[in-house]
Amino acid sequence: MIGQSLDKTLLHKAEVEVERIVAVLRIGVALCLLIAFLLLVKGEGADQDYLRVQWLLALLTLLSYFLLGGLSYWLATSGRFRRWMVWPAVTLDCVFMLVNTGAGLANTGFPGELTFLLPPTWLVPVILAFAVLRFNPYLQAYCVALTVGGLSYLTLWQPEEITPFVAERAEFMLLLPPNMVRVVMISLGGLVLVVAAYRTRKLLHNSIIDAQARANLTRYLPAKMADRLADGALSELRRGKQEDMVVMFVDIRGFTNWSEGRDPEEVGAYISEFRRRVQLAVNASEGMIDKFIGDGAMILFEGDDAARQALRCVELLLKQMDDWAEERQAMGRNPVRTGVGLHYGMVFSGVVGAAERLEYSVFGDTVNTAARLEELTKTTGAGVIASAAVLKAAGTEPAREGWSALPAVHLRGRSSGLEIFGRKTCAAETD
Repeated sequence: MIGQSLDKTLLHKAEVEVERIVAVLRIGVALCLLIAFLLLVKGEGADQDYLRVQWLLALLTLLSYFLLGGLSYWLATSGRFRRWMVWPAVTLDCVFMLVNTGAGLANTGFPGELTFLLPPTWLVPVILAFAVLRFNPYLQAYCVALTVGGLSYLTLWQPEEITPFVAERAEFMLLLPPNMVRVVMISLGGLVLVVAAYRTRKLLHNSIIDAQARANLTRYLPAKMADRLADGALSELRRGKQEDMVVMFVDIRGFTNWSEGRDPEEVGAYISEFRRRVQLAVNASEGMIDKFIGDGAMILFEGDDAARQALRCVELLLKQMDDWAEERQAMGRNPVRTGVGLHYGMVFSGVVGAAERLEYSVFGDTVNTAARLEELTKTTGAGVIASAAVLKAAGTEPAREGWSALPAVHLRGRSSGLEIFGRKTCAAETD
């Protein structure tokens, strides 16, 4: 859940940044076209009514485009931008071009077949490039559909009366000034695509850096801690805090004697399989592996359901070890026996170490007690020993769930014995 929330936050941040860039580009496009219009067109055609209207339409379109860019920039920089706003913005981009083109056809008296002689249609590359910047395939498809649909309609459109001077007016649209305006539009479209390519490359680069950072963090920290650090919580984790946790220790029985004289590859495969099965049980019960210690593991459970999650992990872990024992026995190999100890109580938790080598650790009497209970499994005959605090926090009735009361254990620093319960594992024990 933390990772998903982080992804949404980063995506929204990227969308706001892109919208700000699009707004700046929209303003820039409007200004560039206005300058090109003033320099290239100048006063040509001022003696013809239809051209005066055409130039007025172009100026109004550029002004509207400039204002849209300003509004978008204000929304993006003031924190008022919402994800749904990108849809009307794209719609307006397309509508400005289509309406101006339609007005141009009506003003010149051109039939639909001459739609693409009008300069506004050459804004299409710019509009599509704006949509590309937003890295949303659905938005891009909508922009393409709206643009193609609108232009198709205009191409099929026929005026009630075609002007007798259509050939003369069409010829003017192919002269140097209109063509140079088209070249400017294509250049601006290319520029926007360059920006889009740069943004895409930058996002990809940032994603790779973020993935590498997470991978490096998970080499030393539990995955949950890596997510929190990526979310900017390092300073909080460095300060540490006191909280209630279930601490669990798991250890392979007889591993030292078994491993003596064996091939290193066999020993490595054995430990790897043990850790894989522990990881499966912990992941399924929403726990957190603090660290693997040789042939053992230290596992943590936090939150309101910590005790219930820990007991679920015990069940899953025992099932994993039983299955593994059966598989090894079927192949004539040694059995798998484990000891598990768990205790619930207050711990100090936090991240320690330099930035190059961070380590998440928990300290306190609860940790020491859990380790001691795991040690007791070697002498009591119980495969799992849990303190009464764990069962009470989980709301478990010991007798009903297969737990048997064991003699209270006296630990250093405690004035009274610690009430504990044990249960046997089902794994076969052969030589």
